[in-house]
Amino acid sequence: MLAALGFTTIVLFLLLTMVKRVSVLVALVLLPVLAALAGGFAGDLGDMVLKGLTTVAPTGIMMAFAVLYFTLMVDAGLFDPLIRQVLRFARNDPARIAVGTALLAMCAHMDGDGAVTFLITVSALLPVYQRLGMSPLVLSGTVCLGAGVMNMIPWGGPTVRAATALKLETSEIFTPVLPAMACGIAWVLLASYWIGRRERRRLAALPQPGGQDGGQDGGQDGAERGASAGAGAGAEAGSEKAAAGDGPGTPLLVPTVRPKTWLTVFNLVLTVVLLVGLIMEVMPLPVLFAIAFALALSVNHPSWEQQQALLERHAKSVVLVVTMIFAAGVFTGVLTETEMISEMADALVSVVPDSLGGHLAPLIALAGMPLSLAFTPDAYYFGILPVLSHTASGFGTDEAEVARAAVLGQMTTGFPLSPLTASTFILIGMSGVQLGEHQRFIFRWAFGTTAVMTAAALLTGAIPL
Repeated sequence: MLAALGFTTIVLFLLLTMVKRVSVLVALVLLPVLAALAGGFAGDLGDMVLKGLTTVAPTGIMMAFAVLYFTLMVDAGLFDPLIRQVLRFARNDPARIAVGTALLAMCAHMDGDGAVTFLITVSALLPVYQRLGMSPLVLSGTVCLGAGVMNMIPWGGPTVRAATALKLETSEIFTPVLPAMACGIAWVLLASYWIGRRERRRLAALPQPGGQDGGQDGGQDGAERGASAGAGAGAEAGSEKAAAGDGPGTPLLVPTVRPKTWLTVFNLVLTVVLLVGLIMEVMPLPVLFAIAFALALSVNHPSWEQQQALLERHAKSVVLVVTMIFAAGVFTGVLTETEMISEMADALVSVVPDSLGGHLAPLIALAGMPLSLAFTPDAYYFGILPVLSHTASGFGTDEAEVARAAVLGQMTTGFPLSPLTASTFILIGMSGVQLGEHQRFIFRWAFGTTAVMTAAALLTGAIPL
C-alpha cells in the first residue's frame, strides 16, 4: 500500500511538472500532503512536514546568503576576468563555451558540494550565455553533466554513504572505478561539445540585427567587448547603457564605471577565503556565507541606501530559490516519515528475478541514475543498497562491487536532475529554467554518462558482468 502510494506520488510529481500543469513548488507541497492524507497519516502530518523542513533549514539559510553573496560579486565585476578567459578560449563559439562550462563545473565541484558548484559556475557564466543569446538550458545541462561525473570523488556524498552503509573503505569503492570515471569525464566533454554545436546551429538560423549573416559574428564581437567591460555592475557602480549587436539574447548592459582595483582585490581575497573555509569546514556553511555576505555588503555598499537597494534588487532570486528548497523539504519529509521510501525500496528488491541475480551489478549501475529521481541519497544508500548488497552476495557478487555500481549513477550523474536534492533547485533557479525542461533536455546525456562509465567499469573489472 505505502509503496504504491509512494510510486504514485513520484510519478504524478514528474508528470505534472514536466508537462507544466502546476508549478514545482505547488507539486512539492501538495502532492505529499495528499499522499499522507490518503495513507491515513493526517494526525502526524504536521510533525512530518516540520521534520522535513528542519532537515533542509540549514541549506535554505545558506542559500539565502549565498545567492546574495554571489549576485553581489557578479554586480561588482569579480567574475569579469573569468568570463573574458572563457570567451577567449571559446572564441565566442557556443560549442567551446559549452565545453568550458563543463570544465568549470568539474573544477568547482572538487569540494563535492553541489550547491557551491552551481552558485559559482552559474554566477560566472550566465552573463556569457545571455550576451551570446545562448539557451540557459545549455548552461544548466552542461553544468549538470560536469558536476554529476565529479560527484563520484571519495569525499562526495554518494561514495561516503556507500562506504558507510556497507562498512567499506572509500578507497575500495573509488580506486577501482577511476578509469571508468576518466571515461565519464571524456564523455561529458564530448557531449558538451555536441550540445554546443547544436546550439551554434540554432543561433546561426536566427535572424541577426542589421541583416548580419553567419549567425554569430556580430553578436560575438559585441559579447567580447561586453566581457572586456565587465559582467554587469550594480546600480551603485554607475549608469548603464544597452549595447547593440548582441545577437538574439538579452541586451548587453555595459557599465560606464569600472570597479576600483582595491575593491576587486578585496572581493577576490574574501571569496578565496570563503571557498577555503567551505572546503575545510571551519564553520557551518550558513554561518560562513552569512558572515561573508555581511562583510562584502558593508565594504562594497557602505551606505544604508545602497545596501537596501541591493537587497531589494535581488530579493526575487532569493525568494525563488529558498522557497523551492523548503518545498523540497516538505516533499522528502513526508515520504521519509511515512516510510513510503523504505517500502518502495523493498518493493523494488522483491521484483528482481533469480535469473538476473548474477547480473545485479550492471543493472544497479544503469538503474541508479533514473532512480535518483525517486529516492533521496540517504534512502537509497542506507535503505536500498544494503538490501541489494545482501541479495547480490547470494549470487557471488562482492559488496564492494555493488557499491561501485551504485556510485556510477545514483545521485552522482543523477543528482543535478533530482527533485529530491535541494541543489537541483539552486541550479535551475539561478539558470532561469523549469525543472521539467531541464530534465527533458539533459536526461539522455546524463544517462549516457552512466552507460559509458558502466561499460568502462565492466571492461576494467571494477564491476562483474
